[in-house]
This record gives sequence, C-alpha cells and structure tokens, in this order.
Amino acid sequence: MTNIEELDKAIGAHAMWKSRLQMVIATGETDTPIETICQDNECAFGKWLYSSAFTPMDKASIHYEVVKNHHAEFHQMASDIATLALDRKKVEAEQMLRDYGEFAKLSTKLTRAMMEWKKALTVSNKKPGGG
Repeated sequence: MTNIEELDKAIGAHAMWKSRLQMVIATGETDTPIETICQDNECAFGKWLYSSAFTPMDKASIHYEVVKNHHAEFHQMASDIATLALDRKKVEAEQMLRDYGEFAKLSTKLTRAMMEWKKALTVSNKKPGGG
C-alpha cells in the first residue's frame, strides 16, 4: 500500500473518532481502554507511522514530523475526552468535543497536515523519476 493510500485511510479513520467519543459520552462506556486510546502507535495509522516503512530521510521530513506530533496530540486529547466521559463529566467532555472546541481544532490541524503530506507525495510522485 502506498503512503498516499495510508494517508487516505487515516484521514477517514480519524474523522470517525468524533462519533466514537460522542458514543462514549452518551453511554459512559468505551470498548477501547483509555491506555490504548492515548497511545499514538496503537491505531493502524500509528503502527504504520512508526513502522520500518520510512527511511531516516522520510522521518526527517517536515510533513512526517508535523503529522506525527499532531497525531500524538490527537490521541492524547481523545483519551482526555474519554476519561472525562467515563468519570461522568459529560459537560466538560462535550465542551472539548463540540464543533469549535479543542478536539475539533486539533482534528482539523491533523487532517490538514495529512492532506498537505499527501499533496507533497503526489507532486513528488509526478516528477520524472519521482520517488
């Protein structure tokens, strides 16, 4: 699977987190332990991001670094929201999750960073001999 396909999958998968967190808030239950949610290397994208699929040069790129950092922040915030929900602090959890809340802003930053990385990969793949 190409990096572009992995990024496409990740954009979709991370967009689903809002719905998952809304369900945690509504039910006070989660099927994923908080200890797993907060880890940025436990989801499929995180496993790929930390895999040997990347050369040291890839990992030194600004796109890799920005996505990796936003991705880690995303998972920490998702676990913070889930923790609030499980502690029955629904109002606080909902405030973080609302459309203009912290989670939405961070989710937008992560998605933009992934899309910019994807665009850079697309451009480099179109160059003669692009890799």
